[in-house]
Amino acid sequence: MSTTKSTGATRAGTVLATRPLMGWRTVDLLTIAFLGVAFGVAYWGYGLLYNGPISALGLAFQPLFGLFVGFWFIAGVVGGLVVRRPGAAIACELIAATVSALFGNQWGVTTVVSGLAQGIGAELAFAIFAYKAFGPAVALLSGALSAPLEWVYEIYWYFVDWTWAWKLAYLPLMVVSGVVVAGLGGWLLTRALAQAGALNPFPPGQEVLERRAV
Repeated sequence: MSTTKSTGATRAGTVLATRPLMGWRTVDLLTIAFLGVAFGVAYWGYGLLYNGPISALGLAFQPLFGLFVGFWFIAGVVGGLVVRRPGAAIACELIAATVSALFGNQWGVTTVVSGLAQGIGAELAFAIFAYKAFGPAVALLSGALSAPLEWVYEIYWYFVDWTWAWKLAYLPLMVVSGVVVAGLGGWLLTRALAQAGALNPFPPGQEVLERRAV
């Protein structure tokens, strides 16, 4: 029998955030801020890689660059998986994008617009399940849904000269990258942090503690 006290309700082996859902704790706010900053620095570093070696690939079929955008979706996925409250995914992605812009990148303040678009998509996956499901399937969906709004923004802001054939090809490649890199990658990262004990105050950490206590 488990004697571990859960941070919230349990549904089919999943620990939920304490109710009410909008009752954000101080630790929730601080953790989203910390994750956002950490991912923002990582985003900035990845931007250097994207504009250097990746861009140097000189892909003739430019929509293939969509396969490399998923890393920029991961903050929203992880933020939602960790805190499990409405707005966590959007906030984490938006903070990460803002930090990346402040560090300096070629996209400047428009990075914040991208962060908002990606965060809304990531948030939608958790909202669809009323913040009661946080398994790998939901993580993959969150990564996938991070792409569509960003795609709309990019084709009208950055890629207006592309043919519609290229624009339409770009979206599924972005989705694939979101699923694999942000969805699967975010899920594995959250599990690794929970296993290491870094998320004990949060539902993922409590799930690990409860399994170990059985």
